[in-house]
Parts: sequence; C-alpha cells; structure tokens
Amino acid sequence: MLKPFKKNTDKFKNILPSPFSIAVLLTFITFALALIIKSSKSQNLPILEILNAWEQGVWNPPMLVFTVQMILMLVLGYTLAITNTANKIINKVVIYCNNTATSAAIVTFLSVIVSLFNWGLGLIFGAILARKVGEHAKKNNLKINYPLIGASGYSGLMVWHGGISGSAPIKIAEEGHFLQEKIGIISTSETIFSEMNIYVSVFLILFLPIIMYFIGRKSQSKTELPSSLNEENNIINAKGAEKLDHSKIIGYLFGGFIFLFIFYKTFVLPEKISLKIINPNYINLLLFSLAIIMHGTFYNFIKALNKAITSASGILIQFPLYFGIMGIMQYSEMIPIISGFFIVNSNEFTFPIFTLVSAGLVNCFIPSGGGQWAIQGPIIIEAANQLNISISKSIMALAYGDQLTNMLQPFWALPLLGITGLKAKEILPYTLILFFAGIIIFTGGLILF
Repeated sequence: MLKPFKKNTDKFKNILPSPFSIAVLLTFITFALALIIKSSKSQNLPILEILNAWEQGVWNPPMLVFTVQMILMLVLGYTLAITNTANKIINKVVIYCNNTATSAAIVTFLSVIVSLFNWGLGLIFGAILARKVGEHAKKNNLKINYPLIGASGYSGLMVWHGGISGSAPIKIAEEGHFLQEKIGIISTSETIFSEMNIYVSVFLILFLPIIMYFIGRKSQSKTELPSSLNEENNIINAKGAEKLDHSKIIGYLFGGFIFLFIFYKTFVLPEKISLKIINPNYINLLLFSLAIIMHGTFYNFIKALNKAITSASGILIQFPLYFGIMGIMQYSEMIPIISGFFIVNSNEFTFPIFTLVSAGLVNCFIPSGGGQWAIQGPIIIEAANQLNISISKSIMALAYGDQLTNMLQPFWALPLLGITGLKAKEILPYTLILFFAGIIIFTGGLILF
C-alpha cells in the first residue's frame, strides 16, 4: 500500500511548479477564458479592457490592505515563534511527537481546533508547531516525514470557514451587510452553530487526525529537517541612546501597554463579550504586543523581525497576482457563468452539493473567503430563493466548498511554507488526501441535514 502512495507523491513533486508559477499560469488561463467570453459577445477583442481590469484588481486598495495584514500576521507570528517563551510552551506539546504518526495526529488535531476559533491564528500556530516538531526530530535524530507534518499544520485551513471567523457566516450576522435587504440578518446559531455544522466540525476534529496518523504509520522515512529558529541573544554593552533598544523595562512597558488596550477593547469596552472583535487587525495587534513582551527588548524584537520578514516574500508578490485574477473574473462575469451552470441543473436535493462544487472551483481562482462571498454570494442567495432552499444551509455549502479546495490551492499555504521551509509540491500529496476526506464529510453533512 505504501509503494503506490510513494509513487503518487513522487509524481506530484515532479509535475507541480512553485506557487508563483501556479499564480502566473492561473493568470494566463483566466485571461484567455475572459477573452473568449467577451469576444463571444462582441466582434472586438477587448484585450486592453481585460488588462485594465487586471491592473485594477492588482492595485485594489482594500485588497492591498489585506495583503499588508497577512504579511504582518505571518511576520509577527514568526517573530513570536522564535521567542524563548513560545519555544518552552510549544515544547510541552512537542515532547510527545516522537514518530511521524503521532506527530501528524497531534499537529492536525491542534491546528483544526485553533483554526475553528480563528483561521489566522490556526494557520500560524500550525506552521509554528510543524516547524518545532521538525526541530525536535532533528535534535533527537528521529525518523520523521517532515512534509507530512507540514501538511498537518495546514489542515486547519480546511475547517476555518465553518468556524467562528468564517467570512460568510459572520458577515450575514452583522447589521448592515450588503445582502440584508434580500435575506435579513441570519444569526450564527443557524450557520456556524447549527446542528449540521456542529456535526461536520466534530467529524473533522475526530477523523482528520486519525487519517494523518495512519498515513504517518506508512511513512517513516527521514527527510531534511529545519535548523532551530531560536538563537541565543548576545550580551551587548549598550551605550548612550542605545540603552533604549536594550532596555527590558521600556520593552515590557510598551508591549504591556498595547496588551492592556487589547484587553480593554475585548472585555471592558463592549456591552458583552463577542468573538466578532477577532479580525486581522486584532490578531496582528495581539501578536505585536506579545512579541515585544516575550522578546523583552526592542533589539531582540527587531533582530527576530529581520529574520522573519524574508518568509513574507511570497505573499508580497503573489497576493496582487490573485487580486488581478479576481479583477478579470469580475469584468468578464465569469463567476455567474461558473455558478449558474450548477444552479440551472440542480434541484432542492442537489443544489447544496452543486453549491459546494462551484464554490470549490471558484476558490481555486479566488482564494479569499471574503472576496468569494462578495462575488458569489448574491448568485447563491438568488438561486436559493428561487428554489425555496434554506439560505443558511446554502451559505454553509459555499463555506465548505471554499475551505475544501484550500487543500489544492497553495495560496494560503504561503505563510506555512515560509515558516517551515517546505515547498508546496512537498505537502500537496498529503493535503490531497485531506481533500478527499473532506468531500465525504462535507457532502455527508449536506445530505443528512
């Protein structure tokens, strides 16, 4: 059983290009499809118009803000990971990771749990934990399949949209969302905390670690493991103004001040505690304060930051390429064509399944839950109303499709690849297995409920 699996893994490694190459290829494919669609409606070749739509997508201001948020989330999470305090906490878990099977199960379980609370924290946490497991194996000369552990750390991205930070369910629960006139406000009790989604989430928590455990049992070959992220802080005799950079008092005061402000916003300012406060800005501010506090001094923080920032190069250049693809798809009206194909050929029973499939397909081109909801959401809502199908179930079907194909789309793997030092083609053979497991779990939930 192991030999066929190994052959498939080798094939993936040989045929899969880098994430940047994939982004460029998707850009060309999307451009060609848009050209075909627009040319069929007009005798002119709207090449310049498509290029203009691409450019507008690349430099879309809200998307560029989102890019900076994701870069900060990666860099600050990385910086936090290489503090001695974080190292000691994670090592309490890592000591139980003495072989591939156990390590894969533990990393998958914890990554899924954390991602159900917040996708950003789950992604960074899974990446850090996977890296630390690799370091532990190298230090103790253990045979371990490091790419499998990296894939385990990425598993949380297959559950996030059904968690409390899921873009679509959270948006429709807010006052004033852009589809409120059509569907009103739908509470998270009907989506995230619905009986169907609780069932699906429990199955994911239970079975994904088991799946990765059994894969690990069949895969014990030793691979190249990463060196330690942690470095000893050199003692420097600071003079004059340099003492500010090396002052722990200043560091603790500044980091502590920010942390107290976060505490005030979370527990004192609102009338009631709400998880809606958790967003990229909130996470980054929290990571920033904790990184300052745990490094102790500005010097140690900046030193770690300089090391961490190189891992963000992929996000910096690839996010705008995907936003350009979004611009082309919006201009060419490609999303209604893709989604409409499934909608017109479905009924009350098959519509949720087709919605999942179409959402998964769209996610391969638009790997942003919020962006996908803005484009595909109105189509799903209109079709659900016409077919008299549950709006909340239709939205969760979209969420399942979106998160499912994250296991095929390397876009969100970029932060993890940066932290772990792995390549997309090394983890994709294993995330593909999670993808097939997810198909069974998600479609089972949609059929049974």
